Amino acid sequence: MTDRPNYMTPAGFSALRAEYDALFGTERPQLVETISWAAGNGDRSENGDYIYGRKRLREIDRRLSWLARRMKAAKVVDPARQPDKARVFFGATVTIADEDDNHRTLTLIGDDEADAGAGRVGWNAPIARALRGAAVGDVRRVTLPAGERDYEVMAITYPND
Repeated sequence: MTDRPNYMTPAGFSALRAEYDALFGTERPQLVETISWAAGNGDRSENGDYIYGRKRLREIDRRLSWLARRMKAAKVVDPARQPDKARVFFGATVTIADEDDNHRTLTLIGDDEADAGAGRVGWNAPIARALRGAAVGDVRRVTLPAGERDYEVMAITYPND
């Protein structure tokens, strides 16, 4: 794990917590019960419920461990409480335009919440790092896999309280 804080929105933290609670409180106990039942059926070497149940239990335990580490390292930041709403910081929704005047709207959120297809970009993504601290009218150069591109910040918004 890195020294960087794991920034998250309150909604992102709630989603991680909900997944953890569902796995730990519902799915894992049901699976343990199934494995226990399957183990009581005798020969475990050819018992599919037992073999695949144990495999799924290891997957769940690995995911629970990862979720616990991410939540422990989380620094929950409410974007609505951002003091300087004229600049791009965590939680900002930014409209940018490239050299060809193609507009894109991105929301800078926690890395665990990112969904690029929906315009939700992780805080440590190259485009998010380039936009940090920018104001409307600023031009920022972003190094992407396809090459360098310049983007102009057209608008910045934050969610309301």
